[in-house]
Amino acid sequence: MKTTQLTAEILRKKSFLCVGLDVDMEKVPLAFRNSPTALVDFSKAIIDATVDYAVAYKPNIAFFETYGVEGMAALKEVIDYLNEKHPEIFTIADAKRGDIGNTSTRYAKAYFETLGFDAITVAPYMGKDSVEPFLAFEEKHTILLALTSNPGSNDFQRIEAHGKPLFQSVLEKAKTWEGSDRLMYVVGATRADALTEIRKIVPDAFLLVPGVGAQGGSLADVATYGLNKGVGLLVNSSRGIIYASQEEDFASAARQAAKTMQEEMALLLAQNNFI
Repeated sequence: MKTTQLTAEILRKKSFLCVGLDVDMEKVPLAFRNSPTALVDFSKAIIDATVDYAVAYKPNIAFFETYGVEGMAALKEVIDYLNEKHPEIFTIADAKRGDIGNTSTRYAKAYFETLGFDAITVAPYMGKDSVEPFLAFEEKHTILLALTSNPGSNDFQRIEAHGKPLFQSVLEKAKTWEGSDRLMYVVGATRADALTEIRKIVPDAFLLVPGVGAQGGSLADVATYGLNKGVGLLVNSSRGIIYASQEEDFASAARQAAKTMQEEMALLLAQNNFI
């Protein structure tokens, strides 16, 4: 999917919401926990409940991989469901892959071709030759970890190197790689103070922003500092939506949580003259 299509969908739905499918069998409603098809059934139920308000879905691959072959088969079924029933939806494999040469190419083929995702999260630590194999796939997107919201991000991402934080050097260097026009970047919502500087470096790129809601990030702050001329934002919410209730009303609670976020997003888009 091209970013122009994603932007059009954002404006149509008045939403830049990405729903994270972090399907933890210890947190789903009791009715699902002993079902062999729980991963698929719960994921589909969340999608059906929230798709009116979301423009993207981001399965966290670890929650599927943990169940081995059956888990990966479930992931394939969930993505096929999205691609067939909702082809307008942008799909992100939250896999955080990254290796050199043919290994990265195989990761890319696995998620872009075999599974059919539109995008994948990638760690930049190994540099150019670990990321460019992902960028070789046209109309697919690589979402580079730039400045994450976890406490340990300070261990490396904000280290001063050549007079600037390391994450800024990563952004600047990534712009020089072949296919960099298909790069997006992860920036945690709890790092909203850094968005102004990040936007100076990557003014036109999409940012995937986790950390709003359960992690305490402010949607208003993200919009203030992160919106660009083409919107350029996907704000992810996982736990705050999919576990809005762990009872029988989980689907309606998830729908309401997504609707609440969409309504705030619509207001922010209107305030910034997008709609």
